[in-house]
Amino acid sequence: MSTDPALILHRWLSPAYPVGSFAYSHGIEAAVAEGRLTGRAETQDWITDILEEGAGRNDAILLAAAYHADPPALEEIATLASALAPSANRRLETEAQGAAFARTTAEVHGLELPAMPYPVALGRAARLMELPLELTLRLYLMAFASALTSAAIRLVPLGQTDGQRLLTALEPLAERLAAEALPGDLDALGSCAVMSDIAAMRQEILPTRLFRS
Repeated sequence: MSTDPALILHRWLSPAYPVGSFAYSHGIEAAVAEGRLTGRAETQDWITDILEEGAGRNDAILLAAAYHADPPALEEIATLASALAPSANRRLETEAQGAAFARTTAEVHGLELPAMPYPVALGRAARLMELPLELTLRLYLMAFASALTSAAIRLVPLGQTDGQRLLTALEPLAERLAAEALPGDLDALGSCAVMSDIAAMRQEILPTRLFRS
């Protein structure tokens, strides 16, 4: 590597990278519509639960598993990642972003990177580029939290300063979850962010929607 890995990861995980993360709220839109999120405290608790008990933790484990895996095992990990999505639009969220990431990254870096759910594609790309796994996990988790916070800023609404307070509070959690996910142990997968999953299902039938999930 002749380029600092952190610079590559910041580019991959920045809002400028064409994965379309701005189009997804991960069910936050329904939670706001139902009056569950009305300010920073509720929103911070909601996003914390997603990271610690839901898709954030699972995505980190899947990313690490893809990083460690040989190519024959990737398809099974990708299938598992899709199966873990609790709603059609949440499956769209991970698969569409993953396909967009894989397409752009393969073209830019000359990698053999098939379309896979987002954390799986990112883990495989990081392995092929020999990027450090723990740094990849930390930045992925913070990018995920940032995407949810950005949706909440538009929906709740939150001010930009409260959004940054929220993200600052989540940094230690992202660091801890990244360290715990390092082995990529698929047996450790599991979710109990039930309200978030239900909100993701209800978001699909809102009369009007700003987001795809």
